[in-house]
Amino acid sequence: MPQQPPAQDRSAVAKAVAELIRALGLSEATEPELAATPARVADLYAEVFAGLDPAQAPDLATFDHVGGSDAEQLVAVRDLPFYSLCVHHFVPFFGRAHIAYLPGEKIIGISGTARLLDHYARRPQLQERITTQIADHLERLLKPRGVAVALEARHLCMEMRGIRKPGRVETRVVRGALAEPRWAAALSMPRDAAPADGLD
Repeated sequence: MPQQPPAQDRSAVAKAVAELIRALGLSEATEPELAATPARVADLYAEVFAGLDPAQAPDLATFDHVGGSDAEQLVAVRDLPFYSLCVHHFVPFFGRAHIAYLPGEKIIGISGTARLLDHYARRPQLQERITTQIADHLERLLKPRGVAVALEARHLCMEMRGIRKPGRVETRVVRGALAEPRWAAALSMPRDAAPADGLD
């Protein structure tokens, strides 16, 4: 059984942020706006890292697939926005996800894919790992005949520091029947949609 992460301690997070502020040579005496920053950052991390809490895992309802396991019915939810923090630098990466599966005997509600995405994005993360975790979860829950997950995102750890170049990072997991060439066009990521996340 995998080891559970320790519960978040907001007071300890606030104390650590206060120490960081001092280590950076900043002071409330000269910048009074910093007075409440440690508590605000602790609250922020509690929200954006909520996915670390096993109790916050989404309880996704499943339903019988009316068409049965032989129906060639692709379920695809596209352009789901997500926000996460890079595990290497704790700066944001954000973009949109496209999630699809070929049902077996079960399907989930349309909002289930969005809940799953948020759950795995709300923790220090790698884009590649989110992509795989969503695919794994869908396979465990639904036992679909095929699953495909694609994420495209901007990474501020690349844009704000280091090489300081903008770019779009794409990660994909395609398994089962959806790996067959006949599904390639249906799974292509749209380029003409107007995204709400500043990717274009």
